[in-house]
Amino acid sequence: MNLKGCRTLLTGAGSGIGRSLALALGANGAKLALVGRNEKNLAEVAREIVRAGGYALTFPEDLCLPERHEPLVFSAAARLGGIDLLINNAGVSSFCEYSRENPSDIDNLININITAPLLLTRAVLPRMLAAGHGRIVNVGSILGSIGFPHFAAYSASKFALRGFSEALRREIAGSGVGVTYVAPRTTRTAFNSDSLYKISDDSGTAVDDPATVAGIILEAIVANRDEVYIGWPEKLAVRLNALLPRIVSIAISKQVAAARQLLRAA
Repeated sequence: MNLKGCRTLLTGAGSGIGRSLALALGANGAKLALVGRNEKNLAEVAREIVRAGGYALTFPEDLCLPERHEPLVFSAAARLGGIDLLINNAGVSSFCEYSRENPSDIDNLININITAPLLLTRAVLPRMLAAGHGRIVNVGSILGSIGFPHFAAYSASKFALRGFSEALRREIAGSGVGVTYVAPRTTRTAFNSDSLYKISDDSGTAVDDPATVAGIILEAIVANRDEVYIGWPEKLAVRLNALLPRIVSIAISKQVAAARQLLRAA
């Protein structure tokens, strides 16, 4: 996919991976509709893109509200002149013992991680199919392939996003519209808690920089790739978990014990 002039709707654009993606897309000539809850953050990202010679519009929206998804797509398409690329990047996490998970937090997580990507895709897809080109990019997680303790709700949401991506890709094969699923490992953003970073540091688990992840996502878009799993040995763990899940359970047992200890001490 050629990014120059590519009319792009990007969610979660105000911080973390989304912010890095927005800046990288802008630098490559994409025309951007930036979506996020924090209006100030969005405005700062847009200003930085415009100062560098790019094009960016801001759409402060709460993706927890399903009734806003279709109007958002309509408005972004009208102002951009269409949508060639939808990047469902917005997401929330939850690191806790599932028995203590707050029901309202589960509802919020499902709305943002699952309902929003499905409804935004549903709104934009007819336009792409009619045009005969376009791409949907769903930013998932390694935990969408490996059910990780203390991330039960989050893993469930990312398993669902991966399944949706696979099913939709098969459904619209040959239409000119592609579906990319990207699975980052732990990335150093405000998305994650200090406790999680402590576990990663203690166990020697790598943590990626948002700009690095954004660069990999851009490469996947340009190359029209179907799936990208980021990091080693995480790529291997995904394959092992599909074939020999007990081995993965043993491999992560120390991290699980450390997480349990931290959470119960909190």
